Formats: sequence, structure tokens, C-alpha cells
Amino acid sequence: MDYTPSIIEPKWRKHWKDNNVYAVTNNADKPKYYVLDMFPYPSGAGLHVGHPLGYIASDIFARYKRLSGFNVLHPMGFDAFGLPAEQYALQTGIHPAVSTNQNIERYREQLSNLGFSFDWSREVKTCDPKYYKWTQWIFTQLFEHYYDYDADKAVSITELKARFLLEGNANVNAANSYEGDVFTADQWNAMSEKEQAAILMEYRLAYRKIGYVNWCEELGTVLANDQIKDGVSERGGYPVIKKAMTQWYLRTTAYAERLLNDLDTIDWTDALKTIQRNWIGRSEGATVFFDVADSQEKIEVFTTRPDTIFGATYMVLAPEHALVEQLTTADQRTAVDEYLEYVQSRSELDRTSEVKKVTGCFIGAYAINPFTETKIPIWIGEYVLADYGTGAIMAVPSDDDRDFAFATKFGIEIIDVIDKSDYPGATRHDKLGKMINSGFLNGMEVPDAITLMCQKIEERGIGKARVNYKLRDANFSRQRYWGEPFPVEYNEDGIVRVLTKEELPLELPPSDDFKPAKGGQSPLARLTDWVNPKEGITRETDTMPAVAGSSWYFLRYMDPHNDETFASPEAVNYWQDVDLYVGGSEHAVAHLLYARFWHKFLYDKGLVPTNEPFKKLINQGMIQGVIEFIFLDKNTDNGYRFVSEEIAKQEENTNFAKIPVHIDFVSDYGLENSYLSTEGVEQFLNWRAEYKGARFESSSGVYYNSEFTPANGATEFRLTTESEVGKMSKSKFNVINPDGVIEQYGTDCFRMYEMFLGPIEQSKPWDTKGIEGVSKFLRKFWSLFFDKKGNWSVSDAQPTKAELKILHTAIKKVRDDIERFSFNTCVSGMMVAVNHLKKEKCNKRAILEELVILAAPFAPHIAEELWHRLGHDTTVNDATFPAFNEKYLKEDSITYPISINGKKRALAEFPSDMAKSDIEKAAVELEDIKKWIEGKTIRKVIVVPKRMVNIVVG
Repeated sequence: MDYTPSIIEPKWRKHWKDNNVYAVTNNADKPKYYVLDMFPYPSGAGLHVGHPLGYIASDIFARYKRLSGFNVLHPMGFDAFGLPAEQYALQTGIHPAVSTNQNIERYREQLSNLGFSFDWSREVKTCDPKYYKWTQWIFTQLFEHYYDYDADKAVSITELKARFLLEGNANVNAANSYEGDVFTADQWNAMSEKEQAAILMEYRLAYRKIGYVNWCEELGTVLANDQIKDGVSERGGYPVIKKAMTQWYLRTTAYAERLLNDLDTIDWTDALKTIQRNWIGRSEGATVFFDVADSQEKIEVFTTRPDTIFGATYMVLAPEHALVEQLTTADQRTAVDEYLEYVQSRSELDRTSEVKKVTGCFIGAYAINPFTETKIPIWIGEYVLADYGTGAIMAVPSDDDRDFAFATKFGIEIIDVIDKSDYPGATRHDKLGKMINSGFLNGMEVPDAITLMCQKIEERGIGKARVNYKLRDANFSRQRYWGEPFPVEYNEDGIVRVLTKEELPLELPPSDDFKPAKGGQSPLARLTDWVNPKEGITRETDTMPAVAGSSWYFLRYMDPHNDETFASPEAVNYWQDVDLYVGGSEHAVAHLLYARFWHKFLYDKGLVPTNEPFKKLINQGMIQGVIEFIFLDKNTDNGYRFVSEEIAKQEENTNFAKIPVHIDFVSDYGLENSYLSTEGVEQFLNWRAEYKGARFESSSGVYYNSEFTPANGATEFRLTTESEVGKMSKSKFNVINPDGVIEQYGTDCFRMYEMFLGPIEQSKPWDTKGIEGVSKFLRKFWSLFFDKKGNWSVSDAQPTKAELKILHTAIKKVRDDIERFSFNTCVSGMMVAVNHLKKEKCNKRAILEELVILAAPFAPHIAEELWHRLGHDTTVNDATFPAFNEKYLKEDSITYPISINGKKRALAEFPSDMAKSDIEKAAVELEDIKKWIEGKTIRKVIVVPKRMVNIVVG
């Protein structure tokens, strides 16, 4: 019988679905194992062949753990809120809910066709009100808590109110953004409700403040830094400016130390941990206040090198700093305003990454260096950010590269403060040498000088030693429609009330207008009946960012249908946390930091039993596509001229633009000699109508206006393309849909081939040349169970030693490699086993049955078919993964080469457990050896165990 995946695979997928084979119960009788994929955003493009890589890997491991006796939770859902659906609605008029659900259906169908063991009964969608009810509830809990540093955890805001009531805020050691004066209990009690609410807002873990955000007018929303490239939005390429807006924030900085230290407790890659450590950016130093000349104002700076203060010859404020407006002098007003307009168009990434670009503007005011008592000019510069540190720096050009470049460009004084003369080649930033030009610090080693300067700063009352973090509180507001509504109301005084659990969910109201409202407000601002549900009450019109729903979704899978809580204590205490998390490295910061922050908050409240959400995390590599380019001559004035790759390389002085071509038009796509035929050119012109009438030139001739002029004896036109490996994406026109590959080769072949491409963590190009080898392997595997006529032929005879050795070699290989996530070598190990069993003509049930289970995690459809043909009524998923038995790898006897004076003269087989002395005796008694030693003296017999015997004669 032929192997026909097109018949076998749909049959078993239906069987698994109809019989709820992958449904999981919260069963405490088995040890749990939680395997999770980063759930996808359901884009309109659907899946391409790169998307399933991580899903296949996690599915293999989930199936392996189930076969190994674990109760495995392996769910799937959809990260369904977000800007793309809203932009699509603006372009087409199709409501985001409609397009999102259509995309989800397509994704679910594609994922199901890949044979994943997802428990779809636990599916979550972040846009479902039953789900985001609990996203909203967690937000209300963040609002109702503050972070107490003494308790080192989140504490109810009610307790903070009680402390203010009894003792004011003098002794409160809490994370906050309060910049007012210390107040007593009497002063607190004398405040109005509005004044008290404003102070409490500065302590809450979810709070409002005016902040500078990346505003994109065309998209009508705030963008995160990673959504901006070269000053424009990554989506659409629209201008982005800095804009002051009242936003909701999460006080992630309160958890900075725990987020940093607890990285040591989880099994993540060093690279990923380093990314998070750098993002958190812990540094020790001191805050120092500089007086402003002829003003009552002071400028606070944070520095990790307070010892260099004697070399501080100017100050730089962030352009957005609150004092810029106040301190700018009249004669500098025009220059400052022009510079501020320039900075508005710059993203934070541009401002901090373009090290060589030096810009700034003097504001006309001066500060006083507290240790030299000299006036130093105050500048603004884009390389200083308002939300990092204090938004101001003391600039020490002798010890900092950017300060040095700034001072050099604008002619500001530079004073050396560290003597590096004894350290040839030392540069700024080196903590080598002794202090010079630094008053009482002169002659001190740098570390000692830092310690002393911190003491002096505190003694003088102008600052204090402090730990600072690069991490900033997370902006949590978006001016969009398609997102979770904030569960927030404001009264006539602007005082916030969060909704109770009984009032949730606050559902997103229906609308057909998704354009931003005036003043940069969310589209929700237009829905006046919803915004003002009753007199004197106003709802928040911003919505939460897409990351909100993904910050805790892994917990909802534990108990997805619970209407009373986000997940019951019984479910959470059983599943605990995620044992294996698989997803892309692009989520190394935003999603993973949010998720860790939310989880730690819930842990503080006693709602989850673990301090970290994800024990082990694997970042799968990228399956890349080949991008195909043709060359457009930019210098010609005589219409469009396209040339082939070889002509472009010959005409070195011509200015060519590389134009990506849809891979469907390219012959021999991805190979060294890929090209456009005349048919391909016609397809290209129908696709890119603006190039109609273009001339196409190659070494085989010219194609122009549907005519081919041959050259060099050519019989067909070939415009060779340039192939380049890169990201598989719609913009590069190189997306390969897995549906077509599956239709041709089957799901099991597709799954095994993606694993066979290389190590899971590495990126690799998609190359269909190797898929034929995997397809042949599956057919060969199938043929072990059938005779040459295609009849079922499995024997109950006892397996031979050779067959058992082949099997257990494979079991050991697959077991060891699957535990270390080396799935490509698992596949090659099974290929070797099948080849050897084929040579042995093995058809023994005892061997083949174990081999079926071994293959089941990788190729579940063929395994299920063969399992049932072997006579089983239950699914192969309920079998037991084969155990490795070392005895089958041990040899009963060993063949030794027997040498005389180093020259091999015979072969002999001895028992593997034979003593060395007995081998020596037996070797010299061999008939084939006696003739070589007859009449000679045996000087020595050397036995190298399991290797060889050498008889030395003289």
C-alpha cells in the first residue's frame, strides 16, 4: 500500500478533534508540564513557512512530555488587539472586529493543518470581553497598589492613605514620582479630596502624568520607540513628533531591582538576559543639585562619576525639560524655539544611536558648579532624554565621548580631571589613574574619589548617593479604538474612580469611525453617549496598548472559562508557571518585561505561586526567504531600462536601483541561476503597471514591447536576477505559504523538514531542495511495515541482536537530543535507524512499534495511522515513550586485529568480558599466528582492550 499523506492526515486530524484527544484537565494525579508558544497576532497575510518553526518545536516537546507521563498543557490563542486592524479599517471600512475574526479563522485552520496538539478548548482572544474583563481588573489592582520598598512588594493604597493620615509622608519609603514638599498628618488632613487624589496618583503603580510621547498624526496614536525608524513610523512611513500628552503609565521602575536580580533564577539564554539587563540598566552614583545663577531654581543631575564634578564645564538639559521654557533668555528664544522644532521630529532611537551627530543650543542661562563655584553655561541637546535619570546632565568633556564631541563642536572649555599618563593608550571612560585638577580629590585613585565625593555631597546637603536605572515607567495609553478600554471614570473634579469587578468588563462600544478625534484624542472621544454615561461622569477615551493582553495570557490558559476570577487558585497552584516558552527574540524587552512585571505584582498579591512566569525560554531562529532583484538603470532618460545581473556587474559606472520581484514570477527561484523568462517579464509588467513599455536587456538578448530580439544564439529570453537571503516578508515579495508545501508533500514531511533545516535557535534560509530527502525517508519508514507487493507485513517474531541495537541506538539518540532541543539531529538519528532496519529487512513488531512511538512527536499523522494498523484502539498519544536499555548496545564479543611486531596477521573474536591475561594466552595459540611466531621468542604481548593485540617477538 502506498503512503498517501493527503488521505491519512485529514483523517487523523478529524479523529483527534472529534475525540478531544488533546483536551487537558487540571489533573493533579500526574506531574504537570506547561509548554507555551508566544501567541500570534492574526494578520491578514496568514502564516508563511517561517511562522510555524517555533510551533513545531514546542509541539514536538509537548508530545514527547505527554508520552513520558506528564499532564501537558499546550494551548493556543490570539493576540488580537492592535494597530494593524485599525489601519485596515481606515483603508477598507471593514470593522476591526470583523477582519480580526476572519484572520483568526484562517490562522486556526492553518495551524490545525499542521497537526499541532493544541487544546483548542482553552483558546483565548485578547479582544474577547470575557478575556479583557480580567486585563481591566488587573489594571484596577495596579491602580489600587503602591510599591513599599521596606516591604519590598506591592501594598494596598489603603495602607498608604492610613499612613498619610497618621504621620504624613516623611517616613514613607516607596516608589513614587512625587515632587512636592514633605507633609505632616495635619497638612494631609487639611487637603481637599482633589489634592489628596493628586498626591496618591504619584504613588500608584498605575498612574497618570503628562509625558512626552512619540505622536504620529497620520496614524493618530502614540508609538513605542521600536515602532519608529529614521524619524517615521515603521508602519506607513509617516512623520513622528514629540508631543506632551496626559497618559497612563505603569510604574515598572518600582520592580527594577527584582526584574534584574531574578534573571539569575531562570533558564534563559545569556544573550537574552544581557538584553534585559542592559534595558534595565542599573548604575550606582549620586544625585547632585546645581544652583542656577540669578534664579531660585536648581537643576538635579544623576551621575555615576561624581568624582569628575570638578571637570563639569557646562550642563545639558533634555529639550523637553520643564526648566527650559523658564530659563531661556530673551536673546536666545528664537534659536531655542527653532532647535525644539527640530528635536520634535527626532525619535529617541535616532537621538541616542547617532553618536557622531552633535546638535545643541545654548539657552542663555548659567548654573553654578557647587565645588568650583564657577558659572557654567546651560545648553539643551538631543542626546539627553527627559525620561532618563533627571533629564539633565553635568557635562564632563574630558571623561565622556559625547560630552567631548559636544564641547569640541561648540568651543566649550575642557578640563582634564584624571591623570592617565602612566597608562599608555587609556581613553576617556577608563577608571584608571589618579584625580587631577580636582581640589581635595587630587592624587586619589578613582574608586576612592567616588566614595569620598558621595560623602561630601551628602554632607553639604546638595544631593545623595543613589542607584539609578535606565528602565523607565511604561507608557500604557494609546489613542486608538481597537484596544481594551480603560476601566476608569473621572468626576467633575477630574478625580479617578476605577470600576469594580462587578462593573467589568467595560466593553468597547460599536463604532464605524476609526479616525483620531481632534486634539489627538482616541476615536472613542466622538462617542459622547459612551464617554458621558451619566451627568458629571467622563470615561477615559484612550485604550490600552496591545501588550496589555499579552502580559498575563499564559495564566488565563490555566482556567480559561472562569467567570469569577482570572484563574482559580486550584488551577494556578497546579500549573504554577510555564516550563517551556518558545518565541521570537524580537520580544526580548517589551513583552517579556511587561509579563515579568505583571507576574511579580500578582505574586505580591498572593494570586500566583511563583515569582517568575517562564522557567525556560527558547528563541527560535528565523526561516529566511530568498529575495530576487532585477536592476533598473537610474541614469537613462529614454524610458525605463532593466538589465540582468551580469550586465549590471559589467556596467560598474551605471547607477542601478535594485527592484525586488515577486518570487512567483521567477524561474528556478532561490537557485544560483534564477531568472525572469518572457512569461515572467509579462507577469512583472502586469503587476507593476508603471513600468509598461520598459526595455529588458540580458546576455541572451533584448525583450521590449512583447518582442524578443535574441543574442548569442539564444532561443529564449532569460533576465538573470540577483538572489539575496533575507527576512521573509510581504514587502520583499518572497513569502512562501505553507499550504502549498503541505499539499505537495504532506504535513508530517513539512514538520520534519523544518526541524531538519538546522538547530532551532539559528536562522536558516528556506530551501526546498532538501525536502525531497525527508519525503523519501517517510516513505521508507512506511515501507518497513509492508512487503514488496504493498501488503501489510509485520512479524511477531523475536528481534535479532542487530535490530535491537539499531532501535536502542535511535532511542538513546532521540531521547538525549530532544531533551536538549536538538530536533534536527533527532530527525537524522531516525533516518539512520530506518536505513539500517531496511538493510536488516526488519519487520518485527517489537522493533517497529517502538519506532512508531519514537517518531510520533515529529510525524504524528503517519505514526497514528501505523499505530492503529498495528492493532491498537487508543491513540498513539497515550503510549509510553520508549525506554533506552544500555544492554542492547553492549557487544557479546569483540573482534581484535592480531599483529606481529606491529603488522596485522590475523583477526580473532573474543568475548567482550574476557580478561586481559586470557586474551594474551589465546592470541598466541591461534593457528593463524603460530606460523609467524614458530621458532621465535615472545618478548611481550600487548593487549589494548577492545582495540587490538600486538605480539612482540625477537
